[in-house]
Amino acid sequence: MPNQLLYLIVPPAAEDVVAEWLLERDDVPGFTSVPVSGHGSSERSMTLAEQVAGRSRRVMFFIHLPTPAATSVLAALRGEFSGSGIHYWQVPVQEYGRLE
Repeated sequence: MPNQLLYLIVPPAAEDVVAEWLLERDDVPGFTSVPVSGHGSSERSMTLAEQVAGRSRRVMFFIHLPTPAATSVLAALRGEFSGSGIHYWQVPVQEYGRLE
């Protein structure tokens, strides 16, 4: 079964809610999150301080899932977090493993 890497770019105010939501899902075995900065021309989603700095603070979640689970998580995210400003993308995983 193919696997996917689901990236979620989340506003900092939603970090804890999204993390808890992911932890409660049986189809998400785990994830990684890191603070990131968004750079671009979308000023309407930036605070005044972010506009001055030229970047917006966000949190990126990385979630490695089988394709059906990734589809299910995205569908549920659309229902639970519509209008929240979460940006996402999904890419196929060509190979994965653990170096022991």
